[in-house]
Amino acid sequence: MLIDTHCHIHDKQYDFDAEQTLARARYAGVQKVIVIGTSSSDNLVAKEFADSHAGAYWSFGFHPSENPEGKSLLESNFSNSRDLFEKLDSGKLVAIGEIGLDYHYKPYDKKQQIKLFEQMLELAKKHNLPVIFHVREAFDDFWPIVDNAKIKHGVLHSFSDNKTNLEQALKRGFYIGTNGLVTFTDVPLPPLGHMLLETDAPYLTPRPFRGKINEPSYVKNIAEWVADKLKVSLDTVADQTTANATKLFNLKD
Repeated sequence: MLIDTHCHIHDKQYDFDAEQTLARARYAGVQKVIVIGTSSSDNLVAKEFADSHAGAYWSFGFHPSENPEGKSLLESNFSNSRDLFEKLDSGKLVAIGEIGLDYHYKPYDKKQQIKLFEQMLELAKKHNLPVIFHVREAFDDFWPIVDNAKIKHGVLHSFSDNKTNLEQALKRGFYIGTNGLVTFTDVPLPPLGHMLLETDAPYLTPRPFRGKINEPSYVKNIAEWVADKLKVSLDTVADQTTANATKLFNLKD
């Protein structure tokens, strides 16, 4: 069994046919998916998707780039997002994320990104949930913040940085989200014991499907690429990454 630990197939702007997409995933051995919340409205859609589809789970998050005006969590879109979280919480909520820091696109407000990130980490700690991190060109600020918050359980989604930051993540016990990027860029691979497989669908389509919309069924192709790279069997990759995901997100049948 394989698990897509990070995708956006609930996002209505991409017009996924949910039943067909999930059927193709199951045919490829991908039995579970986690759809990722990125904003107030997107969290609602993610919850609805997970609640209405077998094998689907969701996360509650505010992507740093979804906060362009630099408003804090408690000020953005809903008068009190902590109350929103309490209302949305369900048995299929498995994480806080994706949250973090993104200094790639300008302009950005570093101070407000950090404030939002810290607030979301407190939410994760309060509810004892793992964290799905989004970090882009911001690790110098990221490490002190997560250390200060004493976050112990999380995954660096779509990791594409250097070996030094990979080692820093592994030292803290974090998992590493491995997706289609590894099939066409020079991304350092984590050990299998710290690897989660993801697609980030509809983005980052792996080879040999570049140019097509990404989807959860392509997790199998990523797993095959990893198996070949590490010179282990596909079953070994599937078994270990599924065990990792099940442990981190406390996934239930």
